[in-house]
Amino acid sequence: MVGKTPFVLIARIRVKEGMVEKCLDLAETVDKAVEASEPGMIFHNFDSDPDDPSCFIWTEVYKNSEAFLYHVSNPPVTEYIEKQTEIAESISLEIYGEISQEMTETLDALPFPVKYFKTTRVGYVRSEHFT
Repeated sequence: MVGKTPFVLIARIRVKEGMVEKCLDLAETVDKAVEASEPGMIFHNFDSDPDDPSCFIWTEVYKNSEAFLYHVSNPPVTEYIEKQTEIAESISLEIYGEISQEMTETLDALPFPVKYFKTTRVGYVRSEHFT
């Protein structure tokens, strides 16, 4: 089942001084494109840190690893990553759940750090919702 179940990706972004509005504009554009073109993206949300207006968090829930591989190759997303990297002071990713080896290799090739949280024996997936 590795790579076949939903997982969560958290992307933490700190933007350079004066880039908050540009960051929000980029996020809004890519969010609309992802909603229109990615049925494997179950949840896609962009939140601001209440303690630091230059920090934002993408919370993304994917149907499976294949949905992520489509996402990261989707032209609006590749354009977003390029532009976001230019205005970001830092970007990091966190992965929660079991993902495929192909997805791990794709994540490791991105230009920012990725932290993989180890799945324990505690938890479940209601697989009837994701067949």
